[in-house]
Formats: sequence, C-alpha cells, structure tokens
Amino acid sequence: MATIWLLIHVLLFYLSFPNPTSALGGGGGDVKEGGGGYFPVPATAMHGTLVKRDQRWLVASSAFGEITAVKMSDGKDGFYHLQFITMEPGSLFLPVHLHSDMVFFVDSGNGTLSWTGVEQDYGELRQVNLQAGDVYRLRSGSFFYLQNNLEFDRQKLRINAIFSDSKEELLEGSSSGAYSSVRDLVLGFDSKILQAALNVKEEVIEELKQGERQAIVHGVAETVKLKVHYGIMRALLGGRMNINGVLNLSKKKEKDKKDEKDKKEDDKEKPYNVFDAKHDVENCNGWSLVVTSEQLDALNDSNFGVFMVNLTKAAMMGPHWNPTTAEIAVVLRGRGMVNVVCPSATNGTECKNSRFKVEEGDTFVVPRYHPMAQMSFNNESLIFVGFTTTQKKNHPQFLVGKASVLQALDKEVLAASLGVSNTTMDQVLSAQREAIILECVSCAEEEERLVDEEIAREREEARKREEEVERKKEEEEAKRQEEEKRKKEEEEARKREEEEARRQEEEKRKKEEEEEARKREEEARRQEEEARKREEEARRQEEEAAARQREEEAARRWKEEEEAKRKREEEAAKQWQQQQEEAAKRKQEEAARKREEEAARQREEEAARRQKEEEAAKQWQRQQEEEAKRKQETEAAKQWQRQQEEEAKRKQEEAARKREEAAARQQEEEEAARRWKEEAARRQKEEEAAKQWQRQQEEEAKRKREEEAAKQWQRQQEEEAKRKREEEAARHQHGGGGGGGAAEWEGDASRRKEEEMARRQREAEAASERGGGGGGWQGRGRYEN
Repeated sequence: MATIWLLIHVLLFYLSFPNPTSALGGGGGDVKEGGGGYFPVPATAMHGTLVKRDQRWLVASSAFGEITAVKMSDGKDGFYHLQFITMEPGSLFLPVHLHSDMVFFVDSGNGTLSWTGVEQDYGELRQVNLQAGDVYRLRSGSFFYLQNNLEFDRQKLRINAIFSDSKEELLEGSSSGAYSSVRDLVLGFDSKILQAALNVKEEVIEELKQGERQAIVHGVAETVKLKVHYGIMRALLGGRMNINGVLNLSKKKEKDKKDEKDKKEDDKEKPYNVFDAKHDVENCNGWSLVVTSEQLDALNDSNFGVFMVNLTKAAMMGPHWNPTTAEIAVVLRGRGMVNVVCPSATNGTECKNSRFKVEEGDTFVVPRYHPMAQMSFNNESLIFVGFTTTQKKNHPQFLVGKASVLQALDKEVLAASLGVSNTTMDQVLSAQREAIILECVSCAEEEERLVDEEIAREREEARKREEEVERKKEEEEAKRQEEEKRKKEEEEARKREEEEARRQEEEKRKKEEEEEARKREEEARRQEEEARKREEEARRQEEEAAARQREEEAARRWKEEEEAKRKREEEAAKQWQQQQEEAAKRKQEEAARKREEEAARQREEEAARRQKEEEAAKQWQRQQEEEAKRKQETEAAKQWQRQQEEEAKRKQEEAARKREEAAARQQEEEEAARRWKEEAARRQKEEEAAKQWQRQQEEEAKRKREEEAAKQWQRQQEEEAKRKREEEAARHQHGGGGGGGAAEWEGDASRRKEEEMARRQREAEAASERGGGGGGWQGRGRYEN
C-alpha cells in the first residue's frame, strides 16, 4: 500500500506538468524513442568487447538531449549494460523507476539529482548537486530525476552509467531494461482501479489515458528554477526541504531538531569527485585512481567500483591483469590503443590475443585474468573512466616495472620458465625503473600499424574465401553444364554419325574427281616451268659476259685513278700528321694545367670547409658557455622566486625549459642544414670528377680499340704482301730466266708496297690520337687492297 501511495505522489508531479515541453517554456521538438516504450534492451543490441561510439543504440532523443546505450559481453563473466545520458542546459530528465543498481560518473556539466529510495530513506526526497568528476550510486527500486542547471557554465550534462541488479543478472543478462517511466507504471492499471486509488472523477482518468507520450528529456525555461519543483512537491506531499536540499515528507522531522548526526549522514550522501581526490598513482606519464566503498559509502554492497586513468602523450598503463574483476571502460578524451592477451587457450573456448584502437566515446571490456596494456599516441593523451565488477580493492597484478609481480619470484626459476639466462633475466627485471604508468614512445603507433596489417590480412583472407566459394560454385555450375552438354553432344553425335556416313561417301567421290584434275594440272605446270628455266639460263649467260667486260674496263680506270689519288694522299697525310702532332702536344699541356688547377681548387675548398666547421664549433661552444652561465643566473633567480611563490617558480622553469629546447632544436636544425648543404656540394663535385674520369677512361678505351684495329689491319696487309711475293717468285721460277729487269722491277714494287703500308700505319696511329678519324683511313686501305 505504501508503494502505491508513493507512485500516486509521483504521478501528481506529472499532473503538474501535463506537457512539460510547453508548460515549462522549453519549446517543442521531435521525439524519438527506442525499443518499443521507454528503455527496454533491444533483442539485437548485444555487442562484443569493443563498441564504437556510432554503434550505440538510441534509447531516446529530443531537442533537449538524448540517451544512448550499449550492452556488452566479455565472453567470460557476463553482460554489462551501460547508458550515456546527454542533457542540454536547462533540461529536465523526467522521473523514472530503477530496476537495477545504477553507478554513474559525471563527464561534464553541472546539475541536480533528486531521488527517493525504498529502504531506510523511504519517505524522503533527497537532492545532491552534481559536477564533472562526481561518482555516485542509486539503489535498485529508487525513483529519481535530473536537472541540468542554468546557473552555472551552460555546459551539456553528460553522465556515463552502468546498471546491474545482481551477479546472476550479470551472468545471464536481462532484457527488461534498466528503468521504467512513471507513466508506464501508473497508467498500466485499469481505469477503474486508478479512479478508486486516486479518488478522482472518471473524466480525469480518461484525460490521463488519452495523453500523448512525452520525451524523457524536456526543456526548462531559464526563469523556472528547481525550487519551483520543490515547492510543488512540498505543496502536494505536505513535506518541506531543509537547508541541505533534502525534502522531508514526514511531518515528524522538523528543521530545528537536526543534530550533528544528521549533518554526518548528509555528508555521506555527497558524491565522490575524482578531480578533487588524491591520485593512487601519479608520475610524469599520467595518473590513475580507483573509487571503492572505502572512498564512497554509497558503493557498499554494490556490484561495481569506478576507476579513472589519465595517460599523457606517448605513455602506457603497464601490462597487468585483474585477479578479481573485469574492466568496462569508456574513453572520455583523446585516442589510444588497447592490447589484450589471452591467458590460456586450453579450456576449449575460442580465445586469442587482440589489439584495437579506441577514440572518444568508445566503450571496451577486458575480462578478468586477461593481461592488458593501454597506450596513448605520441601527439595525443588518453583519458578513460570505467567500472569494475567489485566495489572492493582489486589489487591489479603488473608484469613490468618496480611493482611487477615477477619481482617476487625466484629469478632462476623465472629464467627457466622463460627459457633465458639469469643475466638476461636480471636485465629484464631491473631495466625498468618506473612503475605502473610507463613511458612508451610510438607504442600506440606501432600497435595501430599492426592492427591495420591484421585488417588488411583479414580482408585478403575473406576475399580469398569468397573467391574459393565462388570458384566452387562456378565448378559445380560448370559440372552441371558439362553434364547437360555431354548428353546433348551424345544425341547430336548420333545424328552426326549418320550424316557423316553419307557425307564421307560423297566426299570420296569428289576427291577421286579432284585428284584426277590435279594430276593433269601439275603436268601442265611442270612443262611450263622447264621452258621458263631454259629461257632464264640463256639470259643469265648473256648478262654474265657483259658484266665481265664492264668489270675489266672499270678495273683499268680504277687503277689509274688510285695511283693519282695515292700521290695526293701522301702529301696531305704528311701535312696532316705535322698538325696533329702539334695539336696533341697542346692538348697534353692544357690537360696537365687543368688537373693542377682542379687539385689546387679542391685543396682550397677542403681548407675553407674545415675552417668553417672549426668556426661553427667554436661558436657553438661559446653559445653553450653563455647558455650555462645564463642557466646559473636563472637558477639563482628561480631559487629566490621559489622562496616567494612555489607555483610561480614551477611555471617559470617550464617556460625556461621550453625556450632552451626550442633554441637547442633551432641550433641543431641550422647546423644539420649547413652540414647537409656542404655534403650535397661535396657529393656534386665528386660526381663531376667521377664523370670526367669516366669520359677519360672511355676515350682511352676507344683509342686502344683503334690501335688494335690498325695493328690487325697492318698484319693482314703484311700477310697479303708476303703471299703475293711468294706467288710472284713461284711464277718467275716456273717461267725460267725471263730477264733480270723483271726481277728488279718486282723488288721495287715490293719495296713501294712496304713503304705504303708503313705510311698507312702512321696515318692510322695519328687518326687514333685525333679521336675517331682513323676509321676513314682504315676503310680506304682495305678498299685499295
């Protein structure tokens, strides 16, 4: 009966604002509800261990805010239902009835939470102010509503909440939803029951039944403050609000009778703010903290605790696992990578290592006992908040650093387990001096690269599988078509055999007739070919006789012309040889002078470069000395300033450090640029010298080839002259003493021939020195012989 009476009072609150979007001046707006009514979990809304922000399902949406949700499973300890509530400034989250415990974290904005429970605080409407960083818990069975205050910074109020009623619900999952609207609870009764319970006329009940469903998040005009709601509730319920924001519905409690015990109880109702709390772990790489029942009384007998991690750029939450809880995390700011290791694959379940990228708004789960590491990118920090499945201290086990659980094990046993030497094991255990939150430059980038490679590999494997399936389909289709084709071909083959028999008989007759005609044609062509050959032989003999006569006449004229030409060439060759010798001498002198100049220039450039480097080194040393002196003076000033104000000193040191780093980076960049330019100039000179050397080598090789060709040509001429002398001697010997004059003439001819060959050799050598002119002389020599 008490529960029904409480529902009736809450319904009176709705009756005060039959259409909140208009009565409170919030304006209209489209209303979208998900899941068929308020807030049940869709049957298809199960997610895996990672849910991207755009994969959440929409629970409710209006112009003044929205609610999205995920339901995740770690595949081991159960399901986790999370909701993300976003409210515009001045909006109101209408009252709902919780089916499950609700633990939440305020991401941004300010607001007021009002609620009433069903246990020790039954009969009281309680209120707490919420701000960014607050952690709080509402028990199952509570009624609550929220308002985003206008008095503050007009930010959106964002709340991340997790729901669970029991360990059994975690393991089995639930499809009933996290909470129900008061409208569904009250108006679900028959009209007769409502009329008797509310003691109102039938027309009022009909009006309630016919009213339109309103959005769960409504707008509130700036002129309407929360105290108006409290006033209405006080008038309707007969209670009053104390100075701490608690509306007492029991007339037995009076404001002037509260004592110190009441004040302590009120303090216990306050949320726990993670931004005001001392961090459990903190270093230059980030910080983390955990909220359990030790910090927040409201978490007593709850299934959840809360944790928060803030990783700076290029940092990592060291590899660790949780022995008593799973982690359900939501990324608040930044981007990062998460690596989860499967602890064992011997239990028959599908378990494998995974790595994935997370961004703002993403939700991910890491099961109990699974080693994990979260990493931030080099250019961006990573902040995430999450829930543990226990409100007690978890004591995570770290694998590296000073806090590593491996430090407690015997080193020799550990070395044997890992298959390494004791020396290597000492290095592994002692190299990392930090603990828990570590520096990890480019770790997230490397993990992202591996993820991209895995995605590409999986896509390629999927493509291959699709191609294999398609190939099998094509093979089956080809087999079917082949079978149909075979049957069709058998039928056609039978018909073709009959037709083929008739066709072969006809072809045989035609072939006999064609063979007879072909023989007659071949005989006629053979006779014509013999007559044509006889005619061609006669023409060829006549042409050969005329050609011999022309050749003899041409040979005589050629000998006369060659003799005159030889005399002219001898004179021209002597003159050309003198010119070439003079030109070669000048070229050698010019080449020697250029080589000396080039060597001198290179020595001067090398000396200048070394002088520049020495001057730059001296200048850099002076700058370092001046910088050291300036640092000493700055340190003295900072020491005085630290005595005056510690905070100002920290900021000044940070600014000085950044300026020094910028100056050092600029100096290093300038020095690197200068060295790069000098190196480029040196390489360019070396390339030019190499090209020049290569051209000289090519010219030398060409000259040698020409000399070799000239020598070969000379040997051929000598052998030819020797052969002719032997033939002439043999001819004279067989001819008897034909006269001493002929022998003398033959000796003179031989002598002239040797002189001609020596002259041509000299010309060939001169042409080779000239660089390509010898080809023409060699060609003429060969033609003349």
